[in-house]
Amino acid sequence: MRTVEWNYSTSQFQMIDQRLLPGEFKVAVYDDYGKVAQAITNMVVRGAPAIGAAAAFGLALAAQQSIAKDIENLRADLITASDCLKEARPTAVNLAWALDRILSATVDIHGSADHLREAVLIEAQKIADEDVEINKRMAAHGAKLIDDGDTVIHHCNTGALATVDWGTALGVIRMAHEQGKHIHVLVDETRPRLQGARLTAWELTQYGVPFDIISDNAAGSFLSSRQAQKVFVGSDRTAANGDVANKIGTYMLALAAHDNDVPFYPVVPTSTMDLSLASGDMIPIEERDQAEVLGLTLLGRQVPPEGATARNPAFDVTPHRLVTGIVTENGVVYPPFDINLSKFVRPFEG
Repeated sequence: MRTVEWNYSTSQFQMIDQRLLPGEFKVAVYDDYGKVAQAITNMVVRGAPAIGAAAAFGLALAAQQSIAKDIENLRADLITASDCLKEARPTAVNLAWALDRILSATVDIHGSADHLREAVLIEAQKIADEDVEINKRMAAHGAKLIDDGDTVIHHCNTGALATVDWGTALGVIRMAHEQGKHIHVLVDETRPRLQGARLTAWELTQYGVPFDIISDNAAGSFLSSRQAQKVFVGSDRTAANGDVANKIGTYMLALAAHDNDVPFYPVVPTSTMDLSLASGDMIPIEERDQAEVLGLTLLGRQVPPEGATARNPAFDVTPHRLVTGIVTENGVVYPPFDINLSKFVRPFEG
């Protein structure tokens, strides 16, 4: 199944609960947009494209939940729901992008409230279907950058679980593998939630791609010893100058790659690019509950001493000077990004 999808038989929204993988595969079902917003915050779903699609279907649920009889009151309810969903996670630009796209695409809908309800679901489904097609186009462009025999370092999870289906950076790796290239992946654990060790490793097992899990702080050693030839990561928001906000730890990985002349490629759908922001300094960085850091255990016991406190930023910003190229569905963008990125970003169809 897709990571997120609408069940047309029950008029409910469902998505894979990624918190339970790899130990348990469970599909969570929703009929309340507020619970979808909570699920996004709690990381039942994560990954910028998947979050965007989840928010879109959450808005479809809001349209369904609303008791408004006329189109004006339904629009007001949708705006309220959109504001609630936007607050779920601030860094991933796809979330706001998907919601704004639906509201913009349905602004000219007239007639009954039910016409608007139908239009919202149609647009949400278009966003989901387009994501799959976009991912496969990105994968085709990115796979050309991987040579037979390459070892690739990958951070966090950017596969089918991070999108509606297929994946961004991990989708590139999957495509190269399916083309018959003999590749190996070094999978960053990605602390503190271990998306690499849990989710990326699980996906690579499904695809039959050989891999080793490494601690995040081991990546520099593999790069300096020439045991890795490429680095591929995702992005939750990319600024107009090419600065990339991605899962915490990406910046350190990019520094190590740059220092060792190893190509560093974010794989970024254009919906994740925010050209309204001149640089990554303007990207809001989510800080999550310190319990995610303090909850580390060893041999069944808590590692941090009682009373310890922690900081837990979910993302960091990699400056564009460390980026070799940005893979998009429209091709690979190379520096200068402040000039070239805008040439690859096409507005959504309203």
